[in-house]
Amino acid sequence: MNVFEEGLRAELTQLRAANLYRVRRTVRGRHGVEMEVDGRRCINFCSNDYLGLAGDSRLARAARRALVESGVGGGAAALVSGYNTEHRKLEEALAEFVRRPRALLFSSGWAANLGVLRALLGKSDTLIADELNHASLIDGGRLSGAKYVRVAHRDVAGFERALRDAQGPGVGSRGSEQQTLVATDAVFSMDGDLAPLPELITLCSQYGATLLVDDAHGFAVLGKTGRGALEYFPPSPDSRPSTPDIYMATLGKALGVAGAFVAGSETLIEYLIQRARTWVFSTAPPPALAAAAHESLRIVRSEPERRHVLLKNVERFRTGAAQLGIDVDAPQVPTPIQPLILGREDKVLALSADLFERGWWVAAIRPPTVPPGTSRLRITLSAAHTGSQVDGLLEALAAGLKRLAHLDVAA
Repeated sequence: MNVFEEGLRAELTQLRAANLYRVRRTVRGRHGVEMEVDGRRCINFCSNDYLGLAGDSRLARAARRALVESGVGGGAAALVSGYNTEHRKLEEALAEFVRRPRALLFSSGWAANLGVLRALLGKSDTLIADELNHASLIDGGRLSGAKYVRVAHRDVAGFERALRDAQGPGVGSRGSEQQTLVATDAVFSMDGDLAPLPELITLCSQYGATLLVDDAHGFAVLGKTGRGALEYFPPSPDSRPSTPDIYMATLGKALGVAGAFVAGSETLIEYLIQRARTWVFSTAPPPALAAAAHESLRIVRSEPERRHVLLKNVERFRTGAAQLGIDVDAPQVPTPIQPLILGREDKVLALSADLFERGWWVAAIRPPTVPPGTSRLRITLSAAHTGSQVDGLLEALAAGLKRLAHLDVAA
């Protein structure tokens, strides 16, 4: 074995010893609540398919139609020959839904965040970011070369201090004044809590900063009509801006498909078309995926009961957990993400394995996805879950935690 292979093997051994080694599970058939995973039938409580649309036959029919009409692949980047009518129709529908002038499709949320941050920022600029932002925002900010300022989670005063410190004359990355950009998740993917968006919008307006909101886990879920985290908050009572400059959301969570989009002004989207490298140099997504996402968006608009059922399931879970003494670190806002923080990696792995043996799939989340000492089960609810399934998971959790406590005592 050569030195390169030996180094990789040694690091893998360290990951196993620290209970940080990750393995994939193989799903057979359609993704949904009831699934076959590694040959075992189980109930899925670790998916981002919040509205239960990933296996909806109407999305499959829309994709099949587009497959017949447009083929399988995009063929080239969108600026070459890959921009299909399915892409254009979806972009127009998304822009209208989130009430922004334009939208631009990306192959993934990761590509969207990296593309936006690298296009807009340079070494003379400043990025101010919540410390628990998604990895794509972290990596995009670092790769941009901008000064990277981390702010404690949801700390409004900390954001204001950072914005105040960033003020000052100078030339930015595009020959104009230095740019200050604030980036935040809307719903934090591992904790399920919300960013203080109204306060951040006000601060950015006050200090002349640009605001990027990643609403991957709020889009199509939160708000009266499913328009996301921004719709969840009441509109500004005065003339201050009530929306961020840059809005990003994904199509692979509540919409059940794949991809992402960025929405904003005409100028922003045209600039990204010229300068977002992850868009310019990527093959366009398959038209069939755009057609499926377009159909999913139609269902989101026409079937608000899906969101109502989802919120009922979230409330049922939270109420049941409290009654059973299960200490779920539930956020104040009833989002589908309900973390059960156990701290130690061995404990969360043991509980996840115990649940899986009994037919409940809840993945163990460990560093570096979450900070050290906060390993957890990330329990996610769906509109497709039944009340009896939610109750069954709660009973299994209570029993599993008791077994885990006995093991701790024995140890």
